[in-house]
Amino acid sequence: MGYIELDVLDNQPKRVVIGIDLGTTNSLPAIWKDGRPEVLRIEGEPALVPSVVHVRNDGTAIVGRTARAQALDDPEHTIHSVKRFMGQSLSDVDPAVLDRLPYSVTETDRGLVQINVHDKSFSPQELSALILREVAAQASVAMGGAEIMSAVITVPAYFDDAQRQATRDAARLAGIEVLRIVNEPTAASLAYGLDQRKEGNVAVFDLGGGTFDVSILSIEDGIFQVLSTNGDTHLGGDDVDAVLMDMIRQEAEGSAKPSTFDDPSYRQGARLASEKAKIALSSKPEAELVLSLPEFGVNVRKRITREEFDAAITPLVDRSIKSCAQALEDAGLETKDIDEVVLVGGSTRIPLVRAQVEQFFGRTPHTELNPDEVVALGAAAQAEILMGGSRDILLMDVTPLSLGLETVGGAAEKLVQRNSRIPCSITEGFTTYVDGQTAIEFHVLQGEREMAADCRSLGRFKLTGIPPMPAGLAKVGVKFHLDADGILTVTAKEESSGQTASIEVKPSHGLTEEEVDVMLQQSFDNAKRDFEERRRVDLIAEIGTMLRHTEANLDVAREHLDRESVEDLEEAIAAAKAAGKSIELDEVQAARDVLDRATIPLAAVLMDGVVKQAVAGKKLGDV
Repeated sequence: MGYIELDVLDNQPKRVVIGIDLGTTNSLPAIWKDGRPEVLRIEGEPALVPSVVHVRNDGTAIVGRTARAQALDDPEHTIHSVKRFMGQSLSDVDPAVLDRLPYSVTETDRGLVQINVHDKSFSPQELSALILREVAAQASVAMGGAEIMSAVITVPAYFDDAQRQATRDAARLAGIEVLRIVNEPTAASLAYGLDQRKEGNVAVFDLGGGTFDVSILSIEDGIFQVLSTNGDTHLGGDDVDAVLMDMIRQEAEGSAKPSTFDDPSYRQGARLASEKAKIALSSKPEAELVLSLPEFGVNVRKRITREEFDAAITPLVDRSIKSCAQALEDAGLETKDIDEVVLVGGSTRIPLVRAQVEQFFGRTPHTELNPDEVVALGAAAQAEILMGGSRDILLMDVTPLSLGLETVGGAAEKLVQRNSRIPCSITEGFTTYVDGQTAIEFHVLQGEREMAADCRSLGRFKLTGIPPMPAGLAKVGVKFHLDADGILTVTAKEESSGQTASIEVKPSHGLTEEEVDVMLQQSFDNAKRDFEERRRVDLIAEIGTMLRHTEANLDVAREHLDRESVEDLEEAIAAAKAAGKSIELDEVQAARDVLDRATIPLAAVLMDGVVKQAVAGKKLGDV
């Protein structure tokens, strides 16, 4: 089949539904086309969109590859790995992660994480929205200008309610309707077509840039059920990089000042050097850790073997295998019960990871599909299913953490148990504790601890209007409803009066409706400016490509063109270089157009040379 069409009007762009893998390191769009999912890429460019945002001095932001290119030159204002902060308070974040960041992370008055660049503060949702817009823009260009209206977006299976809600908020800020939030392991299984099995159990091992999770899934007669999930939101490729960063630090400590290791330029340089060595060690027996920062007295060149690397990261890999064992136990299975193992995430390219997973499960894992693309492909498959596709699949996910209420004495009463199937609804009865009590405040919790103080607070709401009566006589039914996206609604109803109160949980670490509205309004107000800025950045990139090709052939121009044409070309080159620093769209556009016109005579000369070379030595009848 072709593109999935929501609405097509004559002479209007197609509106399509895509799948999006919103990743820690990279993000990616995909679509269902001609009976299979395929990645959406602009011809001649890499498919992956780096999940990186760079904020300039004037407050404008650039995203993706152009942003990542600023990581060394301006690390304090180049933000990566923002997915780690989605739906998190500052106290939720591992201090070791904060210590490695080159940019500033603080908290708002409500305890929310905020990233500070120049004189502005951004929420993780705002930054993720910028990444989602870039992904949607790439998808649109790849499909000839189709309008991206809706998407299936993936999240780690271990994302809790706050993190899932934050993802929905980010999509809303990006102007994208979320048709479904899908667990990444479920998406990966769909990409491999494992739903085509008549029956079987599948383990999906997903080790990305910032998070790890493992899910055990059961497939039977088209029913795709997640039996259990386990993981670690602070385990991923970033942590592998951190091990190598520690090696660099040890090598540099003798020559560098202690303050060096807190400098953003050093941190970013060490991170990029570590990432490069890590990637090399996935395919080579040894690599070099190289970091030269003369201004800091840092000149590290350390050769590291695969064996040394494996020994250093073994504790991280062991943590992932421990999660696999727990997931199997929760599912009531043993390794011999697993029929298929799927590897997902760029960090599964590490040979030690593959070897340990194969050893633990006792079978060779699937690695046929690109681990960086498999989740996006699965999201596209899920989009096709939701839009009425032919595959007959029923997805049944589970909630990764228990949900409940705080009761008398600060205890945590669990209503929805961890690994419960979703969507689901559960109702429990509660009553008053004090004579004449006319109101009850409900404190909604998430977590496995026994006391409310040790669980995560998701929100509070109050039921009022209860008729005064002796303690224990009032009957209040509390219903927890989890929808297919894992979003929670809690409703309380007093039976005798019929009084009700409810809350769609907007987690304590999420954005309020007012904050989302303000951010949306700001995006509307700045839409023209944002579009022009994007156009300016694209034009500068285009000018850069034109300049490289033109300057490489200047000698040809001077030899074969008349003096006036050469002068026009040299003037256009100078103007284009100057325009590359301009903040005015009109100036950049004009310089690009002038350069384009000035290169026409040179292009003709070059083409003439190609033709002459092609026909050299041939007879007229051969041409």
